[in-house]
Formats: sequence, C-alpha cells, structure tokens
Amino acid sequence: MTITSKPVNESEYRKVQNPQKRVDKWEFVLYNPIVLQLIGYGMSTSNQMDATFAALADSTRRAILLRLASGEASVNDLAKPFPMSQPAVSKHLKVLERAGLISVGQDAQRRPRRIQVARLAEANAWLERFRKFWEGSFWRLDDLLEEMKSSEHATKRRGHRRKGS
Repeated sequence: MTITSKPVNESEYRKVQNPQKRVDKWEFVLYNPIVLQLIGYGMSTSNQMDATFAALADSTRRAILLRLASGEASVNDLAKPFPMSQPAVSKHLKVLERAGLISVGQDAQRRPRRIQVARLAEANAWLERFRKFWEGSFWRLDDLLEEMKSSEHATKRRGHRRKGS
C-alpha cells in the first residue's frame, strides 16, 4: 500500500478544513480506498458492508431477518404480517439477497428464503470495534464523574469544618 501526497491549494483546502488553519504547500490527502485498506477492508468488502447496512436500515427488512432467524420461509409466509403486497415484500427480499443477508433455496416448487449469518457476523464484528470504543469512553466518563463527586464532597467537608470553628 502506498500513501501519496498531493499539493492542495489553499482555497481548496479551506473549503474542507478550518478557515483559520494555516496551509502548507503539501498536504497529505487520504482517499476512501486508502482509508479502507488501512483498516483491513478492501473495496469489495466495503461495498458489501455498504449494502449490508443499507439493507438493515429498513425496519421491514430487519423484521424479515428476525423472522428468518427462526427458520426458512416462503415469500407468502414472509408477506403475511406486513400491510403491503407480496411484490413489495419481494422487492425487500431482493435487497436482502443482493446484500448477501439471505439466500434462496429450491424445494420442489417452493423457493424458501433462509438467513445467511456470515454477512451479519461481518457487520457485527465491524460494529464491535465501536462498542469497545464507546465502552471505554463511558468508563473514562464514570471515572471522571466519580473524581468530581469525591472532590466536591471533600470541598463541602472542608467548608463545613471552617464554619463550625
């Protein structure tokens, strides 16, 4: 992997960055593909992750995945709980298929859908890094609040002693 630098003129740079920042003649510019490679995802994986999260963004598709988590189902079975037509549910299923979240089986004339957990596991692993980050942030915040409480408590105790003297 190579990271290259590119000259950036000051007006172009200021559109993106803080206008008060002084701009050197050379600034390092990282493009999306480079950033994605740095964190261990190739471009094809990035597109897959985009498709996965786009598919998960819709509540109907999330409900379909919840249903499929309990076992395979036909389009008609999946369409029953929703106040929409079977073709509309089929469109949601196509999005889930393209994202690799479900697959289509062949059982005589039925074409049951089943969940594919590999893509969900990839998305979960990606999100897990952020969970660890936020947990660490919350622990640091808890420590700071505890420190502030004990400092405040000590200040009150000192003030109370002085009034009584």
